[in-house]
Amino acid sequence: MRHALADVLARGEVRDEVIEATVISVSEVRMSPDLKIATAFVAPLAAKDGEAVIKALAHNAKFIRGRVSGALRQMKYMPEFRFRLDTSFDNMAKIDQLLRSPEVARDLGKEDDE
Repeated sequence: MRHALADVLARGEVRDEVIEATVISVSEVRMSPDLKIATAFVAPLAAKDGEAVIKALAHNAKFIRGRVSGALRQMKYMPEFRFRLDTSFDNMAKIDQLLRSPEVARDLGKEDDE
């Protein structure tokens, strides 16, 4: 599902100025237990307004669903797409910043001395 969605977005098949102007990374797709809803976590790269990209994807969700259906013919039902911002990269950056802070470095240095 993730690969099929990423292929459609990478090929530029969706005619929307916000989507066309943004490189979108699909990091994960979570399926509902009945496989009828696919929640795609996307990260718009170098975009100032991630929410605008999510709104544009949601507006074009039915078209995207139709374009992805060709690659996923083996599925009994084609799921409805829901798009969410992927904040895991932001979380990793915050953790990295905390680990590099002087307070943590000082504490880690004490363990090395013992």
